[in-house]
Amino acid sequence: MALLQMCLEDGVDCGCAHVNYHHRMQADEEEAYVRAFCASHSIPCHVLNEPFVYSGNFEAAARKRRYAFFAQIVKEFHYSGVLVAHHMDDAIETFLMQEEKGLIPDWYGLKEERMLEGMLVVRPLLSYTKKQLEDYCNERGIRTFFDETNDDTKLTRNRFRHDVLDQMSLFEKQMVMEEIKRKNAVLQERRCRLRTEIREDAVELDRYRALPEEERLTLLYEFLKDTVSYSRKGLQEVDHVLCTRKDFLIPVGEKQLIQKEGRIYCVSPVVPYVCRISGPNALSSVSCPYFRIEQGVPGVNAVTVTEADYPLTIRPAEAGDKIRMRFGAKLVHRFFIDRHITRYERTCWPVVLNAAGDVILVPGLGCDIDHYSISPTFSVIQYFSHE
Repeated sequence: MALLQMCLEDGVDCGCAHVNYHHRMQADEEEAYVRAFCASHSIPCHVLNEPFVYSGNFEAAARKRRYAFFAQIVKEFHYSGVLVAHHMDDAIETFLMQEEKGLIPDWYGLKEERMLEGMLVVRPLLSYTKKQLEDYCNERGIRTFFDETNDDTKLTRNRFRHDVLDQMSLFEKQMVMEEIKRKNAVLQERRCRLRTEIREDAVELDRYRALPEEERLTLLYEFLKDTVSYSRKGLQEVDHVLCTRKDFLIPVGEKQLIQKEGRIYCVSPVVPYVCRISGPNALSSVSCPYFRIEQGVPGVNAVTVTEADYPLTIRPAEAGDKIRMRFGAKLVHRFFIDRHITRYERTCWPVVLNAAGDVILVPGLGCDIDHYSISPTFSVIQYFSHE
């Protein structure tokens, strides 16, 4: 209500969006007051008061619902964005919760401007305390409503509100806001600098390890923020693996952190594949993200096959796979160890089997003794994709 009145006094051409969740006894009374206020001041009033059905956390579900509604209204009526009335107390509560949870946030406290749901969201009241806004409304005879759920100290935000903020003076709150401002300045400078370490969707492992811990964690946050959200403790656990192991395959959300040729990549897990090749004419139609088939050229990727070898199968190497070489059978796993093939590549490295189920080619190692010639039928080129 304070924000709306300020817009009126400053001549801001605006509309009002109100969401009634029917979650509190005063909800309908509040909606009626907002509608009446807007009508008396010729302000367009957009109200969403359909039954609110949700699962899980009410606050999270309610937030998602109202911002989706705001975005709908902004688009439909061609508004420039949305003004929301978060104030200084809200920003401090958010900051204290971030600190308690040990988060490395995108922004400490609340950001004055951000893009959300494709619209500009602006918080112009962060320099005002809640009491200052209440006083502002009282001086103008504007009614305010109390949300009784704010008394539930089982909620972390309410606990900070009553146990900490209610005990702070205006000066103390302003000092906390200065601390938030300072931390954001440091955070944004560090992020801008460390983003330059991410090149071609990868980070050099040696350069990463050479950084101080705080910078490593910030770089790791930047590298993973579009994939998964980690607490500080979670980032430290990932960081420990990156700094102590030569080879790794770390689940991060729906992706994996891997090492390849001294670089860190965030990749999708290998999709299991089995390619069946019925005959020579089917070779050109084989498509797989982990290898390609080319014209046969003598070397460690080539194999010579006859009609009796079809149908061929190309699949990832499995435990126990062996191939008969000139000096006896060799475990494919041993080849991986000898050539320092990474754990990730081992999960997708192709092998070619003939109709009898014998491994007749391991790209990079070669074909078995019965399928070698100076005029190979085809070559299988294994390659690394970090998509």
